[in-house]
Amino acid sequence: METRRLLRTFATALGTAGLLVSGCSSGGSAPSASAQGSVAAEELEPYYGQKLRWRDCGVEGFQCATMKAPLDYAQPERGDAELAVSRKKATGPGKRIGSLLVNPGGPGGSAVDYLQGYAAIGYPAPVRARYDMVAIDPRGVARSEPVQCLTGKEMDAYTQVDQTPDDQGEVAELNASFEKFAKGCEKRSGKILPHVSTVETARDMDILRSLLGDEKLHYVGASYGTFLGATYADLFPSRVGRLVLDGAMDPSIPAVDINRDQTAGFETAFQSFAADCVKQSDCPLGTTTTAAAATALKKLFTDLDAAPVPTGETRELTESLATTGVIAAMYDEGAWPQLREAVAGAQRGEGSGLLALADGYYERGPNGTYANLMFANAAVNCLDLAPAFTSSAEVEKALPEFEKASPVFGRGFAWAALNCGSWPMDPTGTPHRTEAKGAAPIVVVGTTRDPATPYKWAESLADQLSSGTLLTYQGDGHTAYGRGSDCIDTAINTYLLDGTPPRDGKKCT
Repeated sequence: METRRLLRTFATALGTAGLLVSGCSSGGSAPSASAQGSVAAEELEPYYGQKLRWRDCGVEGFQCATMKAPLDYAQPERGDAELAVSRKKATGPGKRIGSLLVNPGGPGGSAVDYLQGYAAIGYPAPVRARYDMVAIDPRGVARSEPVQCLTGKEMDAYTQVDQTPDDQGEVAELNASFEKFAKGCEKRSGKILPHVSTVETARDMDILRSLLGDEKLHYVGASYGTFLGATYADLFPSRVGRLVLDGAMDPSIPAVDINRDQTAGFETAFQSFAADCVKQSDCPLGTTTTAAAATALKKLFTDLDAAPVPTGETRELTESLATTGVIAAMYDEGAWPQLREAVAGAQRGEGSGLLALADGYYERGPNGTYANLMFANAAVNCLDLAPAFTSSAEVEKALPEFEKASPVFGRGFAWAALNCGSWPMDPTGTPHRTEAKGAAPIVVVGTTRDPATPYKWAESLADQLSSGTLLTYQGDGHTAYGRGSDCIDTAINTYLLDGTPPRDGKKCT
């Protein structure tokens, strides 16, 4: 179970997109040298002056291209990173506003897959009519210099390692799995690995903004995509157009607090699921109280720890895979019926349902191969912030706090937060307030019972941003836009189409 800041919607595991080929456009403007830190503007001119060569990428209505960015912004002369871009042009009617860049989160989620599989089809028609819908796979992700770490068989073994160790032998096995993962990333992706930070990806986004011919960046970022969007705003406040940050992160807190807050967030989501479950006649966790449901789920995990159950294939359902399957269903209340059925199956000794949920979370294909989601997720997280824990002793000391935050998930979440302790690259980011002084109004969206991005993070980010406006969805699930609330969708659509943000503090159901 890899839990540290996997910030994505339950439904972002989309079908395979078409082959990307090189592709062209230009315009916009380059940033000042100050916006790029110590890099002189003239060193970046070749990147801001390149031409995108747009071509049909084999998916109806979409064009694709390859964009170059400096591998290392501090030393552009060291070479390029090649990044995959896709777009679907505005359909009309109405005057074109510009490009709308979208990112589904992760870190590690493919923005190109998200665009081609959902955003350019599922976003409201008036938005698609007036914006070119655009996505770029962030560096290290999917088609953009993807980070690779383990083979499919190695990843299968990694996902089954016990993350609630009961003795020192199991602690040693867990530590060894984290070390093997990190060494695999370094061996297979050593060139790109030091250069997949959120700051570098935000700088890539500004190059793309310019190449698309836009003076301002219009953007909808979900989950981790909010951290990316807020980082862009802080780097380039004068370039901010209409930014929606949905399922917001708080850039000001360290990794250990992120992990502990997420632990509490998933407990909140589980309590909501359990309250619904006990009202259903088919609830496998009983039909009495949420406390009894939690006890029943913990018993299932304990039983699986002692004796995994068959799944109809070579892999058995272990405690770690079962926990991941349950976590996956917490992202979207629409998955609750599937979760009830899967838990009931596991209780009968049939583990295929929870295994399917876990495989979806990990983006494991039927042939045993994995998308690079988890590899990129660790690579970005471990570079952006110092590790939550660097030793088993630190985890053991923190266990009471995590178990208090979630009696169901706390122990596993605490141990999972050790994953960056063996990382081969030193972190380049630090917790910091994000103010984006001088930026145009930015809409920050928070869901009150969001498991992965707790609501208090949205409150904090909206407060930090000098032009932040908080929009609240009072409900369940991860993120809010396009998930069934007319109030939320109308507020965001109005902002995207005419630039008028919702009233700060507006609440929706």
